[in-house]
Amino acid sequence: MKKKPKHFSLHRDRFFDPNPTARRIARELYESTRKLPIISPHGHVDPKLFVEDKPFPNPSELIIVPDHYIFRLLYSQGISLESLGIPKRDGTRGESDPRKIWRILAENYYLFRGTPTGVWLDHEISVVFGIKEKLNAQSADRVYDALERKLQSRAFRPKALFKRFNIELLATTDSAVDTLSSHQLLRNSGWKGRVIPSFRPDALTELRNSKWRENMDKLGELEKTEITSFRKFVAGLESRRQYFKSLGAVATDHGIFSPYTHELSAGEVESIFQRALRGKAEKHDAEAFTAHMLMEMARMSTEDGLVMQIHPGSDRNHSRFIYDTYGPDKGGDIPAATEYTNNLRELLNKYGSNVKFTVIVFTLDETTYSRELAPLAGLYPAMKLGPPWWFHDSIEGMRRYHSMVIETGSLYNTVGFNDDTRAFVSIPARHDLARRMDAEYLAGLVARHQVDMVEAHEMAYQMAYGLVKKAYKLERKD
Repeated sequence: MKKKPKHFSLHRDRFFDPNPTARRIARELYESTRKLPIISPHGHVDPKLFVEDKPFPNPSELIIVPDHYIFRLLYSQGISLESLGIPKRDGTRGESDPRKIWRILAENYYLFRGTPTGVWLDHEISVVFGIKEKLNAQSADRVYDALERKLQSRAFRPKALFKRFNIELLATTDSAVDTLSSHQLLRNSGWKGRVIPSFRPDALTELRNSKWRENMDKLGELEKTEITSFRKFVAGLESRRQYFKSLGAVATDHGIFSPYTHELSAGEVESIFQRALRGKAEKHDAEAFTAHMLMEMARMSTEDGLVMQIHPGSDRNHSRFIYDTYGPDKGGDIPAATEYTNNLRELLNKYGSNVKFTVIVFTLDETTYSRELAPLAGLYPAMKLGPPWWFHDSIEGMRRYHSMVIETGSLYNTVGFNDDTRAFVSIPARHDLARRMDAEYLAGLVARHQVDMVEAHEMAYQMAYGLVKKAYKLERKD
């Protein structure tokens, strides 16, 4: 007779301080925010998902293939991306059997113990899909079959999950030269879910982008003019920003290596631009141009109200093999040391006191939290601190962030949480973890009598919902 699979469920007090007093307080605070709507102001979910509203193809395509957090760790253990079915640059794939791909994850699931990815996956399987069996080599096929059955039902289609996840707003990240056709279709469909674009101009403001000239031509086509001068380039960007706003955009996003900001003279920037058009721009030209364009983007934000997000410090595509074979955004990026105090000096001195301007600064360099970022946010009205991001979107990463930022910068100079995900079904898992870690932090303050419970409840609400809504100006109508 076959053994029944052992029942698995997540502990209700997971991640809370084991001290009974702090744990009781954390539980109460978490319960007060657990059901609040999710606002996801920065992420990478494809809006086409909701236009088509098709069943997800299979568990591997849903959970493994789009999520570089998963396949990156598997790759570090010598498991090839080809065996995981990750598409190559040329569109070809190695393994095409989704069940075999799933078995690889299941057999190696122990690798995710103690990681945020493991926490998210447990939540997805147990809470989102209601499967009460732990994933491992023995349960692989049973869990796969249960997931596949769920995915065939209407309750697990993208729009139905959007509603069940209680998502109030989901922002995508879109190239400045994207036509936004999916967003337009969603807007015209009458669907009540709010999915909005975010304006990402990196492909145009980074001269070292291999497709810079091609993207410049696309900008010209969209604006129905040939971009022959820096003045026309700026006018094209301003026009595109207005188009994004017309479809609900509230923010821009800048995935830069360095947050260096510097305003060039009109003659200097025109000379660099002309060299770029001829394919003659040097490395120092590219660095100066990006620094100038950050100043230009800040200036535009003071005029059109779009919130400016700066995501610096990622050494993109560190693995040449992964980049050359599989392309960007395949887990090959590494954090780099980043300086903010001097690099942001010009931008903050010119725009940091402008009440019409908001710049949200993220970091992958945690050493800057208490030394630079919290003091800067604690001074300039325009500057806010983004949440722990990417490699630090984790239990210990959030603990470090709370302890290093809030004392100096104040909770009210932060912007709540965002999930920054491509994996749609991980969104509730990521927000649940953040709300638990917020509750755990606040419980410590209450237990030490730094704040009382009334204050802690208000702070918990702000961390889960209020701050993000205020920072991204979401009270206003489109």
